[in-house]
Amino acid sequence: MNINKVTKMRKGIGRFINRRTKTGKKVYDRFFIYVPTEVGRDGTFPFKDGDKVEIEIKNKTLVIRKAKE
Repeated sequence: MNINKVTKMRKGIGRFINRRTKTGKKVYDRFFIYVPTEVGRDGTFPFKDGDKVEIEIKNKTLVIRKAKE
């Protein structure tokens, strides 16, 4: 199944979530950003499952781009 089929959904509301995880006696923060399905399936969506991304905070904006291999 081709996940990145062509649609017209380039904008949507996602969610930022902290899923705390306990490993042994320590608790760690794990942060996730959920992308709406319609946005992720847009033909212009730049990422595929498993891609590594570079994340930067720039002028109060979160910038996410493909990491250079």
